Amino acid sequence: MYAYFRKFVNLFVPLGRQAINKMRRSNQISRRLWVPIRRWVKRMSEKNILLTLSLVIGILSGLAAVILKKLIGLIQHQLYGLFGEHLQGILYIALPGVGMLLAYLFCKLVIKDDIGHGVTKALQAVSQNDSRIRPHNMWSSVAASSVTIGFGGSVGAEAPIVYTGAAIGSNLARYFGMSYRNMTILLGCGAAAAVAGIFKAPLAGVLFTLEILLFHISMTSLIPILISTISATVVSYIFLGNSTPFESVLTPFELKNIPFYIILGLFCGACSVYFIRTTLWLEDGIAAKWKNPYLRWFLCAVGLGLLIFLFPPLYGEGFDSLSDMLTGNEVSLQGQTPLSFIADSSWAVPLFFLLILLLKVFSMTLTNAGGGVGGTFGPTLFVGAIAGFVVARSLNLVLVGTSLSLPEQNFVLVGMAGLMAGVMQAPMTAIFLIAEISGGYELFLPLIITATVAFVATRLTEKYSIYTKRIAHKGQLLTHDSDQAVLTLLKISDVIETDFSPVKIDDSLGRLAEVVSESSRNIFPVLDNKRRFQGYVVLEDIRKEMFRTDQYDKKHVFNFMRTADEYVLEDERMDSVMQKFEKSGAWNLPVVKPDRTYVGFVSKSKIFSVYRRELKEVSQD
Repeated sequence: MYAYFRKFVNLFVPLGRQAINKMRRSNQISRRLWVPIRRWVKRMSEKNILLTLSLVIGILSGLAAVILKKLIGLIQHQLYGLFGEHLQGILYIALPGVGMLLAYLFCKLVIKDDIGHGVTKALQAVSQNDSRIRPHNMWSSVAASSVTIGFGGSVGAEAPIVYTGAAIGSNLARYFGMSYRNMTILLGCGAAAAVAGIFKAPLAGVLFTLEILLFHISMTSLIPILISTISATVVSYIFLGNSTPFESVLTPFELKNIPFYIILGLFCGACSVYFIRTTLWLEDGIAAKWKNPYLRWFLCAVGLGLLIFLFPPLYGEGFDSLSDMLTGNEVSLQGQTPLSFIADSSWAVPLFFLLILLLKVFSMTLTNAGGGVGGTFGPTLFVGAIAGFVVARSLNLVLVGTSLSLPEQNFVLVGMAGLMAGVMQAPMTAIFLIAEISGGYELFLPLIITATVAFVATRLTEKYSIYTKRIAHKGQLLTHDSDQAVLTLLKISDVIETDFSPVKIDDSLGRLAEVVSESSRNIFPVLDNKRRFQGYVVLEDIRKEMFRTDQYDKKHVFNFMRTADEYVLEDERMDSVMQKFEKSGAWNLPVVKPDRTYVGFVSKSKIFSVYRRELKEVSQD
């Protein structure tokens, strides 16, 4: 084992040094090139800059998708070259853990950032960070996920490449000084182009952005997104060839099979609920129980290795194990698992793959929790394919001896769409993605039936997708509701006013009169010696007393102070703030820190003013 490790180090370390040196040289060259390019672009109108950058972003995101695929293939090829036939068996236990550790150390020591859950982070960037994503995300997700998946981590490459594309769009837009609205559009262009590039599916890339990422894109804003997805797809075809991601042999659709596609939709809905809830439950549980990252890595690596050893289709993305299902060849357990002795029964195959379906969620979560970088997009497709196969094979076994025989390869593809529609809450993306990546437009009707049934069945119990559930509970999710979207985008820091003149609770009326004479506001926050908010004085309450100089030393601030009905915390959600205004009937509310230290005031008039500006920005065509 040590000899193998030395071979690995001797092989990859020189490559890493060469890559770093090349990056340094390219950075020096790029600095010389970017300055004149930026000056030339600055002379263009913002609309023309938007269209030009959408083309550039599409090309760069397409190249990023190609690089990610090539890197994963290169690492896998090198590992096969090092270990040969020994790659299977016992090394299945060790290699995924090595990849997870390398990815974790890269994130901790090199980029010093958490880059997991790429789609969720892109959503948070739009709603909470003015569509800004850190520059390193233009390459770091590609590097970390290629190592994770190349070594056998049971995750997908799609979410990391989406985050990479979004980062490319965000940083180019920021570099050229684009507005928030156009920066958001270009972020969406990068994400859409990434999906289009990795799947060679331009329409699915557009729909992914509209259904999952950006909820407020107008029809005219679709043009840059279309430019990006088309250019990324062309780049992918140039470098990856004309083959579709999933080669399949389809049989013609028959109307008599519609009830069975409905059954598949219901099954995919149940699997989607299981997928979402189990994934989030496992992630939260592992993070809470094992705080030490190295202990967490070790335990996750051991668990993942054992799962892959017993169920080899869980190794890596797992798409290779779907080839027989998609081409209609006989699916056998021989060579699939050390448990192949159970293959004597005709029900052994569907039961084995039902276990794969249930355990994929565990292997995926263990990979991410143990330090690996990857997404849930690929596992969703994999589980959907397995779901379609299990349903079709089980029904065929039940219907044996009748005239009915279901085309299992059709159900495998349609199952992918069903699980995508449920887990991602994106039925249109699911329908068109599977049609594009398989060349299966002849399955359009069953794709629509199964995706719709799965989406509705999932939505009955799960309001949010796997990408949006956590951020929705934090109140950070943008939705198609313009009013709610604007409230989500608004932050207390956008509306807080701090130009009020404070007074102390034991100040005299004379001191209060001096403060009033120097202030342009009619509210005066009352603080104690530690600047904690106690209440406030309104000018109207002291107007008459101010001219009675004989009372200046007899009366004090506490004689005129009002108490606040509600307090606003400096990081409170805006929808909660609006509820407090409605409940209290106040026009102004104090903003404080958790220890009640005074920060400022927020007023309805200020909120309405900023709200109108944000609504115009969001809704602008």
